[in-house]
Amino acid sequence: MPASQQEIKELGRVAVLMGGCSAEREVSLRSGQAVLTALEAQGVKAFGLDLGKNAIAQLLAEPIDRAFIALHGRGGEDGCIQGVLEWLGIPYTGSDVMASALAMDKYKCKQVWLGQGLPTPASCLLTEQSDPDQVVAQLGLPLMVKPAHEGSSLGMSKVNSASELQKAWLEASQYDDRVLAERYIQGAEFTVSIVDHQALPVIGLQTSHDFYDYSAKYVTGDTRYLLPSGLNDQQQMALQELALSAYRAVGCEGWGRVDIMLDEQQQPWLLEVNTSPGMTDMSLVPQAAAYIGMNFQDLVLKLVSTARLKVFSGH
Repeated sequence: MPASQQEIKELGRVAVLMGGCSAEREVSLRSGQAVLTALEAQGVKAFGLDLGKNAIAQLLAEPIDRAFIALHGRGGEDGCIQGVLEWLGIPYTGSDVMASALAMDKYKCKQVWLGQGLPTPASCLLTEQSDPDQVVAQLGLPLMVKPAHEGSSLGMSKVNSASELQKAWLEASQYDDRVLAERYIQGAEFTVSIVDHQALPVIGLQTSHDFYDYSAKYVTGDTRYLLPSGLNDQQQMALQELALSAYRAVGCEGWGRVDIMLDEQQQPWLLEVNTSPGMTDMSLVPQAAAYIGMNFQDLVLKLVSTARLKVFSGH
């Protein structure tokens, strides 16, 4: 049902926060512009804020009734900007400080899931002193090596032998001082979008790349998005329930996206939860929403309407 003029008016002045200083800046700018265009098309008093190193001064300079966080990566998706907005008393979209920080740290997130009995591939943290043979003995081969705090598959490598581990660590450590090695799951990849605690239809991902990397997500355009996913109803419901359990275990709210692998024995494995997913023309949450009849403008309006002033306030 379209929003009424009164509901639009009650949203007030909406700041779309985008850009930032992370490695995902360019993707964030695209997400933010798409969100801003959708809000303006519906008559919302929205404006964009390309946040930089003086982000707090930028926020203080504008009257803001609520914020749509379209930032990706560190500074915008890890609890930092969420904490600033709470001090300023500005309602914002998505998860709170703790859930954002946990979800952004892939290793800590996996520890929470393991504590809840949820399936996620075995992993360990790598350092420059890590013994490659010992890591392989612990986790097996192949391995995925990734920065613990990056998104968009930046800095990720697939490792097929112990001799490749040092090079993969060097690649990931350019993005983060915490690097994660994780047992590689051979199988099909799926993603489940969640909007206001509702799991949307599962999307299957097929790529000619070794894994769903940055190029497959944003550059080549040759990734196939399977919607319907190719799963039967029972399998789809099981993945949706698992995604919701993973989302709730971390304390997420508002919206998010959970990535899952299904191995060759049909066992599901949780990879990560994204608390500020992409909103570009190639992004997955808008695709899943469209499949159930929610167009991009409706989705954006739904998300901004879930913006809440969290429990803490600096006032």
